[in-house]
Amino acid sequence: MNLSQYTKEFSYNLKLAYPVILGMLGHTLIGIVDNIMVGKLGSTELAAVSLGNSMIFIAMSIGIGFSTAITPIVAEAEAEKNESKIRSTFHHGLFLCIILGLLLFLLVILAKPIMELLHQPKEVISLAKPYLDWVAFSLVPLIIYQGYKQFADGLSLTKYSMYAIIMANIVHVIINYCLIYGFWIFPKMGILGAGLGTVISRIMMVTFMHFILIKREILKPYFQDFSFKEIKKTMLKKIINLGFPSAMQMLFEVVLFTAAIWLCGIIGKTSQAANQIALCLASTTFMVAMGLSVVSMIRISQQKGLKDYKNLIIIARSIFLLAILIEIVFALLFVLLHNYLPYIFLNMEDHHQLLDNQEVVVIAGKLLLIAAVFQISDGIQVVVLGALRGLQDVKIPMYLTFISYWIIGFPISYYLGQYTSYKAVGVWIGLLAGLTAAAISLYARFHYLTKKLHKNSEIKV
Repeated sequence: MNLSQYTKEFSYNLKLAYPVILGMLGHTLIGIVDNIMVGKLGSTELAAVSLGNSMIFIAMSIGIGFSTAITPIVAEAEAEKNESKIRSTFHHGLFLCIILGLLLFLLVILAKPIMELLHQPKEVISLAKPYLDWVAFSLVPLIIYQGYKQFADGLSLTKYSMYAIIMANIVHVIINYCLIYGFWIFPKMGILGAGLGTVISRIMMVTFMHFILIKREILKPYFQDFSFKEIKKTMLKKIINLGFPSAMQMLFEVVLFTAAIWLCGIIGKTSQAANQIALCLASTTFMVAMGLSVVSMIRISQQKGLKDYKNLIIIARSIFLLAILIEIVFALLFVLLHNYLPYIFLNMEDHHQLLDNQEVVVIAGKLLLIAAVFQISDGIQVVVLGALRGLQDVKIPMYLTFISYWIIGFPISYYLGQYTSYKAVGVWIGLLAGLTAAAISLYARFHYLTKKLHKNSEIKV
């Protein structure tokens, strides 16, 4: 194997990836800011935000997963120089994202009674419900924004979503500070202020994204003369056929992590708070792999459009290798800093919360050691999944992810968390098992498909 043929792709991969990574980090940062600011109010408030966001993450995963169908079709159409296909994909994709955003908002509101069925602490539920109402509404602008983002990503215009997210985060921090703690003319709203801050920042984010794209001369033809008469069943069906399995893939993983929140909630509120801290940190580093996954999807789609399967394999492997190297660095950082990072999220000067907080720090430190290991598995599975989406192969990966997370991962999490002394640590061992199974099976699928495509193309030549 000639390593240089892969490493020479690193610089372009990173150039395309860094705006996506920063954009993804921006999404995560909105949740982290809520956790840090609310964490200063107390561990009960932190657990409430964790519980509320666990339901939002499920809905969000469906919306974001579904919207990824837009990118490979647009990227493939750009390689084919088919402008009418790009325009049609954008309009149909945005139309579907608007409908899906509204449906997900209603679904989360209707699903609130599930909290009681999950045996979560009563004081946590009473705080989580009103917070959830606001954050659920923020799903509408968020999923619409995804329609714009995936369209721009498909055209390799990855910087614009980064600008929108940076703006949204600045607005979010300011509004959060004013509404959570009370400042000047603003009332002290506690965790409700965090929910309202999320809504306002996401409405501004989608508005900003619309205007920044429409002002680009090269994109103006795609924004003109939208009509419902243009909506065709064939394109809707194509996006849904790609989007639904992609949404399910993301849903299976996110619900596994959400189940970890619920399992830790059953163990106790300190375990739930510790899980939330570890999850926040692991999610932050995971965004780098998510960014590379988008690059994988874009570049593989382009090579598919060009029918250059030899180069497709080289590009894919270069992205896989880059992801592994970066995740190893993060793994080492988690090992070195596992006893220090949890303090960022807690107010250790609050004497009433001191015993709880000390317990949270100990549990979170242990979870970060496991997170260090699964960084690598998580990174591999998500970039390979991006490559498979680029090939528009989504149904078999949907089944593979279900088996990995729910036939392998969850039973281990449940058993070790509920029936052994491992408790929260056992829950995370299950997460590691599920992610590793996904990484191995998805890579095997990608290797099989690309080998077949390359062989068929050589026969035709």
